[in-house]
This record gives sequence, structure tokens and C-alpha cells, in this order.
Amino acid sequence: MGSNESSVSEQQQIRLQKLQELRSMGINPYPYEFDATHSSKQILNNEGLVKEDDQDETEAEQVAIAGRIMTRRIMGKSTFFNLQDANGEIQVYIRRDDVGKENYNTVFKKLTDIGDIVGIKGHVFITGTGETTVYAKEFELLSKTLRPIPIPKEVEEDGETKVYDAFSDKEQRYRQRYLDLVVNPDVRKTFQQRSEMVQAMRNFMNDREYLEVETPILQPIYGGASARPFVTHHNSLDMKLYLRIANELYLKRLIVGGYEGVYEFSKDFRNEGLSRFHNPEFTQVELYVAYKDYNWMMDFVEQMVENVAQTMHSSASVQVGDNEIDFSRPWPRIPMFEAIEEATGHDLYQKNLSTLKEAAHELGVELEGSAGKAKIIDEIFGECVEPNLIQPTFITDYPIEMSPLAKKHRTKDGLVERFECVCNGKEIANAFSELNDPQDQRQRFEAQAQLRSEGDEEAMTIDEDFLRALEYGMPPTAGLGIGIDRLAMIMTDSDSIRDVLFFPQMKPE
Repeated sequence: MGSNESSVSEQQQIRLQKLQELRSMGINPYPYEFDATHSSKQILNNEGLVKEDDQDETEAEQVAIAGRIMTRRIMGKSTFFNLQDANGEIQVYIRRDDVGKENYNTVFKKLTDIGDIVGIKGHVFITGTGETTVYAKEFELLSKTLRPIPIPKEVEEDGETKVYDAFSDKEQRYRQRYLDLVVNPDVRKTFQQRSEMVQAMRNFMNDREYLEVETPILQPIYGGASARPFVTHHNSLDMKLYLRIANELYLKRLIVGGYEGVYEFSKDFRNEGLSRFHNPEFTQVELYVAYKDYNWMMDFVEQMVENVAQTMHSSASVQVGDNEIDFSRPWPRIPMFEAIEEATGHDLYQKNLSTLKEAAHELGVELEGSAGKAKIIDEIFGECVEPNLIQPTFITDYPIEMSPLAKKHRTKDGLVERFECVCNGKEIANAFSELNDPQDQRQRFEAQAQLRSEGDEEAMTIDEDFLRALEYGMPPTAGLGIGIDRLAMIMTDSDSIRDVLFFPQMKPE
């Protein structure tokens, strides 16, 4: 056992002894409730406080507040400490003469540690240095911690402030997110911003009277995207089931059923590798609107994402790393093959398989042996074009081989009416004029089945019930999927998808 592990173990033993001593005193170290009346934010924002030259406590604001002790400055018969709740930190002042000798000397000073959760009742005052503070008249231990929390220490060395003992190891923070949230307030802010982003999108769609729905996560046939699924088994039915890779085909069934606008914030699962932009469990919102096409949907996406930026940042511009990303409308709209030719010098439109492979080889793009035309074009775009698109850009008009669920382009042979929105070097949205011709859809599914037989494990399967639904008639429809995690990375200036997931997938310790 390393010295650090040994030290932690010794500290745990000390805290266990304190726990037993509390119980021997008849104190429950884990009581059932505490009736807090205020948060730190409410107290700090309160204007009607007693001023430092008017300390009559009968006129002061009476409060009850609960949270975690983060720092302590013990000065004999009194102590200042910082208490952290969900909204931030506030200073607390506690005196032996106010809370009682045993409660102060034994319970608070001796048996309470940094990290413990406590409840305080008292009044609010302003210290001589101008700091809003809670003057404790009652103190109660609400949860005794058995492990010490890491507390960063700032030390002046050679004229510079250096930080020690910070909980900064990325992998450790992802594995112990609960501790990360305690000691790194900016992490809590990131997830609050993510929630604000989702709510802004939900409000935008609700204002247009689109219906939020739920569709199955366990599916007998997976579809709606090109990806490998996770497989499970239903014991009672004795049948194989799949975690959904997308909810597209179910939402389209609802359009068939007569709804004209439906959306879902969905957890989807794809059996793929981990990266800065990929987690096997992720969130996206999918929206389907009847009687619209992909041109209408581009306008919609511009409006919604610009609205999200304005809601979160009071500006259409968002700082992401070294880049300032401007979501102001309109965004550039560039056909896919034009974007590839501009970036590489290769015109790949309607080229055969051997020509595509030769272009990939010249560009240094590695391919799997079974890669078909769609896969090759996608790989070339992904390596040579996508990383250079920093400002939000619509890439339009994809080859039909890449888009088995999209309607054929009305004027361009071999293409479909599809766009992806690329921003900060990665796709954040994908949309179609949805294919509603059941015979064409069957042929596309059969072409996908042929790709599967040739070794493409991400090709789609044939969904007979979805084809049957289309045969009952689906109106012209525009469909959209937006990656919530990737958009959250941009809106919160986060470097990795793991920074915007509470509990990202990790290799076993």
C-alpha cells in the first residue's frame, strides 16, 4: 500500500473513532431532516441586512441553512468557517457561548471535520471587513463524513501562487464525479448550464406546439442510424433485444399516426469506441415535423441554436477554447462534394468505388477492407473537411449510399436531401427530407442488407413493421437529430464529452 493510501486509511480510522464517540454521547450523526429556510445565494443577495455599524441582532435576518464545511479558522472560543450548499459558499461565525460549551468544544471542534454536513440556525450580519456572514445560534451535525475531501492549498512560492492537493486528475474526477462536484464548483456550473441549454431547446419546441414523446429503448429491431448495437435478452419472451441506436423509426410511426410535430430527448446507445467526442451512451434530441423539408429544417436549426446561445450567454457568440463561435443567422450552406473538392482538390461526385479508394489513398485516409462508397466518402470528409469547419456550417446534399432514410434530391442525381451541421470541427446535427416512399425505402433497406452481408457491421437491418407503417402513408416530413452532449461541449466550453456527462463510461479500475 502506498503512503498516500496509508494516510487516507489512517484518517478514515480517526473519523470512525469520532463517529463512535458521537454515538456514545447519544448524538445521531445521520439525523433524518433539517428545515433550511435559506440558501447561500438568497442570503448573499439579500439587501435588507444589518450593517456593520448596526449590530442589533433582533433586527437581523433570521435564517436556517445547511451545507458542507469547506474551511475552518478556529480561534479558541469562536470559529469562522465556510459552508457550501448547492448555490455556493457563505461564511459562518460560531461561538462557544452561543451554542454551548459541550456542543462547541466536543461536537464542533473535536468531532466535526472539514467535509461534514451541518445545519446552522441564527441571524445574518456584516463583519467588520464587509463580508455577509451567518451568526450561528444553533448547530447540528447532519452527516458525519468517513473520508476526507481533498482541499486545494494555495502557497506563495517565488512570487507565484501555486496550488497543491487539488482534485485535478481527470480520470479520477470522472470516476468519482460526486467528489468532483464537491470540490470543483465550476463542474457544477457546467451541468447547470447543460440543463439550461436543454430547457431552452424544449421551450423553443413547445412554443411551436410540438409534442414531447417517449419511445422504446429496448427494441426488437434496431434502426434509424448506421451503428453497432448493444444486445440483451428478454427472459420471459425468450427473445433477443437491442438497446436503441436511434429513435427515428418510432417517431416517424407517430407522424404516420397523425401527429404533425413530435420530439424526444433520448438516451441512445452505440457499441463503439471511446474518444473525446464519443461515449457509448449519449443523448440526442430528435424532431419530426410534417409537411416540411430539409430547407425549412435548416432555418429551424439556425433559429433554435441561436436562441440557445442568447439564452445562455446573452449573445449569439460563444467562446470555445481559442475560437469565438458566432451562431448569428444565416449560416453557410455548402454541398458536401463541393466542400470535399475545395479542401482536397478531388471531385468525388458520382465516382466509382476504385476511384474513391484511389483518392483516399492519395489523401492518406485509412480504410477498412470492406469499406463501400458511402464509408469512403464519409472517411474522407471526416478527416479532410470536418475538422476545419469551426463556425456553424450546413453541409448539404449527401450521396444516396450514405443516407438510406433520406428522400432523393429533387434535382441532383445520386444525392439525397440531407444536411449535417458541423461546428467546432465536429458534427452536432443531422437532418433529412424524410423518405416516405415505402417501395424506395424497401430498396434502400435491401441495399443495406447487402452491405451487411459483405461485412459492414454498421449497416441497417430491414424493419418490416416500419415499411408497413409507410405503406399506410406518411406525409412529407422533415426530421432532425441534434447531439446534446456535443452541443453542450460547445455551449459550456468543454474540451471532452466526458466533461458534460455526469458519469461517462470508463474502463474498470
